[in-house]
Amino acid sequence: MNKGLKLQQLRYVLAVLDEGGFKAAAKHLHRTQPALSLGIRELEDSLGAALLEKQGAGRLTPFGEVCIPRFRELLGVHDRIVKDLDDVINRRSGRVEVVTAPSIARRYMPSVLNHFLRKYPGLEVGLHDGPADVVADMVRTGEVEFGVSSLWAEAEDLEFEPILEDAVGAVCHQTHSLADANSLRWHDLIGQTMIRNGTSRLLEATPAKELLAESRIYISEMISIVAMLETGTAYTTLPRLAFQDSASTLRFIPIKNPTVIRVIGIITRRGVTLSPAAKTVISALRETITSDDAG
Repeated sequence: MNKGLKLQQLRYVLAVLDEGGFKAAAKHLHRTQPALSLGIRELEDSLGAALLEKQGAGRLTPFGEVCIPRFRELLGVHDRIVKDLDDVINRRSGRVEVVTAPSIARRYMPSVLNHFLRKYPGLEVGLHDGPADVVADMVRTGEVEFGVSSLWAEAEDLEFEPILEDAVGAVCHQTHSLADANSLRWHDLIGQTMIRNGTSRLLEATPAKELLAESRIYISEMISIVAMLETGTAYTTLPRLAFQDSASTLRFIPIKNPTVIRVIGIITRRGVTLSPAAKTVISALRETITSDDAG
């Protein structure tokens, strides 16, 4: 007995039974009766026993009685798998895990997620946020399919696709001596009390590196940074997107000559193909950023 089963031949047998004969089955399947008969005969030859009685169209042999429930089960499983995969490919179902820098999560991801709720009701998105090092590590370990953040150093196991540039500026309380300026130069900050933070490494290879050496305060959490800024005694540097516009008592002041840029991009594992759902999230994110920039 050849144990290989052709699914189309199984459908032929079930159609003969369900439609009440070869003629009706052929019409239902859009096949000729000879083609149907040949397919069933080849199936019987492969199995080594007859499924249908020679006399009496559509009447099962004892062997056929045993086989038919199994044929239905096999085809049911096959058809469900095909549908599930089709849903994934066509973005009707699936789940994607993504991690972004907090500024990206706050500024862009609400629009992306709302887009999904409307357009892809079967898709699920798990959103995480964290600093750049956490983003890279979560992508590297496979906890998420991709991340959106800066990549501080090249990594052989990660791909980085730039999608956005974010200029660094000074942030201070509205009562600070710097607050009235429309723009600043780096040397304007000499002698001021600086709070370093997780993004301060952007300044390391710039004319602002001397400011880092003078700074005596490092704060990692934004809530604590804002609390210190509220005292009016210090300033910090942040990329524009990392500045919370909701902090109405604080000011963001661009710094020029030179402008320091944080490059944000899509981070993925090298050599790993993204799921259709992940590609859809990335596409929606690009559209949201482009629309935001245009506005």
